[in-house]
Amino acid sequence: MRDVHRFIEERGDYTFVVHNHYTGDAEEVRVDPDKIALFEDRSSIGGLPNACPFLRFDGETEKAWCTVHLTRPDLCREYCCRLLILDSQGKLAGRVTYQRALIPDTDELGRLWERVQPTLDGLCGTEWDDAFITILTAAGYCVRR
Repeated sequence: MRDVHRFIEERGDYTFVVHNHYTGDAEEVRVDPDKIALFEDRSSIGGLPNACPFLRFDGETEKAWCTVHLTRPDLCREYCCRLLILDSQGKLAGRVTYQRALIPDTDELGRLWERVQPTLDGLCGTEWDDAFITILTAAGYCVRR
C-alpha cells in the first residue's frame, strides 16, 4: 500500500495528509488514540518496505492493525483484506480479500492457488481459512490474519 498512499504532510497531533497515487486524492487521517503506541513502534514493519505507512503488527498477538482505522482513506474502506501472505523472506506474496478471493502478487503463489483451489471448494469460514493456511505454511509462506 505504500505504492498507493504516501505522506504528503504531517500536521501534528498524529494527523497526516496522505496522497493516493492512483486517484490523485489527498485525504486527512489521524492515528486512532488507542493505537498511538503501536504506531510509534515501527519495528513490526521494518522488513516490509512496501507496507502501508499505518500498518503495524502487535508483537504479542501477531495481529495486524490499521492504526488510522477510524479515519482511514476511502480506498481502504473499499478494500477488504483478510489474510496477508508473505514469502519466506517476509515480502508480500499475496492477500485474501472478501471471503475467499486470492490476489497473488507472485506467479509462484498464483500457480499454487491454481493447484489447490479445487481442494478448498466446499469449505467455508474458518475451515477454509485453516485449510488454506495449512497449505501455504507447508509451501513455505507465512500468513498474517
